Amino acid sequence: MSDHSVFVIDDDSAVRDSLLRVLRGRGVRARGFASGSEFFAGLPEDPAACVITDVRMPGMDGAEVVRRLAELRGEAWPVIVITGHADVPMAVQMMKAGIVDFIEKPFDPVRLVEVVRGCLARLSDLDARQQARQAARLRLGRLTPRERQVFDALVAGASNKEIALELKISPRTVEVFRAKVMAKMEADSLSALVRMGLMLA
Repeated sequence: MSDHSVFVIDDDSAVRDSLLRVLRGRGVRARGFASGSEFFAGLPEDPAACVITDVRMPGMDGAEVVRRLAELRGEAWPVIVITGHADVPMAVQMMKAGIVDFIEKPFDPVRLVEVVRGCLARLSDLDARQQARQAARLRLGRLTPRERQVFDALVAGASNKEIALELKISPRTVEVFRAKVMAKMEADSLSALVRMGLMLA
């Protein structure tokens, strides 16, 4: 399904084992932890992963797990929360704070797998965006200082005439530099170039 791992945090061993069984049965690389403290004590090194955590746990609760993960790993580690009926309002608040989704107990295996698939798809999108940003940054580094000025002006929305006035060169020279910038940045349109600029901002 994905190269990314799913980490399950739940103090109830029966629930934890059930979740792991369902996920592994669908080809997901999954690992369980009995508490938030245990999870953070051996925090995996994965650059990106999906986390499923219970809300109510002794010691560190799900809200604290979400808060600490956001600080440490940000959007590269999206979180799904498992919640009992009484905890739904809390889960909704946690969604506003950044969790991907919540699953109510007793969980439906089909719904669980759907949510995890969505979580893993987000990670694949994130990987693709990071790779695109890295590639664009490398191409940007190949621009000459003058080409970089033209690139910045185009991304800012300046016209050829405005760029010519700003850089004290002819509009024809701007066109030449613009063509070089488009070629070096591998942009097939001005909008593609602008998207790259926004991505690198």
